[in-house]
Amino acid sequence: MMLAPRDATAAAARILVAEDDADIRELIIAQLERETYEILPAASVAEVRAALAAAGTVGGRIDLIILDLNLPDGDGLDLCRALRADGYEGAIIMVTARDAAIDRVLGLELGADDYLTKPFEPRELLARVRNWLRRLGGPAGAQPRNARKAHIGPWQVDLYHRRLIAPDARLVMLSSAEFRLLQRFLDTPNQVLSREELLPERGATVAFDRSIDLQIHRLRQKLASEPGGDDLILTVRNEGYVLAGEVVFE
Repeated sequence: MMLAPRDATAAAARILVAEDDADIRELIIAQLERETYEILPAASVAEVRAALAAAGTVGGRIDLIILDLNLPDGDGLDLCRALRADGYEGAIIMVTARDAAIDRVLGLELGADDYLTKPFEPRELLARVRNWLRRLGGPAGAQPRNARKAHIGPWQVDLYHRRLIAPDARLVMLSSAEFRLLQRFLDTPNQVLSREELLPERGATVAFDRSIDLQIHRLRQKLASEPGGDDLILTVRNEGYVLAGEVVFE
């Protein structure tokens, strides 16, 4: 059985980049190495398995896998399913040129934690890597990797289908932007988050981009459609926003 991931806060996280396109692989590695992560490259299913086996043998662990779906000796979806069946408990972020909804759904159903479509902004991938490593090494009460729902105020948040569920089972769909914001709030409840922390993939420009205020306004409106949901996201003047309340994952 494969070893569980290390506490990613205890040491530099170890990340396996499985991508057969050398140019893309090197671009991803260059971006991640700026964060002092330990990077292991792989260009095939065989190399992924060899890296995992070697990591277990030497007592190390691989905390996160960036997995391309189109590897020369196998399909990334099949590999993802096999890794979970073998007991791999680290995070898996799929990256692929396949943009059909069915591929995304299959990837998530087979055990992937996240899914990014090529071409992508390297800073967005880095933001997602940081997010998943924080969950792996986060404090007690942080979102478990396999959590399917979160409870906040009167709402359930369906983390798989990206929607809100009211107490009367009414469904409220969230846009991709709204879900990303809510996800970051759920990861760090009762903590003030700046615009940069809410949208790290937008880099320096987000501090001056007021579109985030509109996105938060829309998210607030949806939360406020149930009694007790109107004061979940609060504005902290000159600092940012905070999700006020206890978050329970299941």
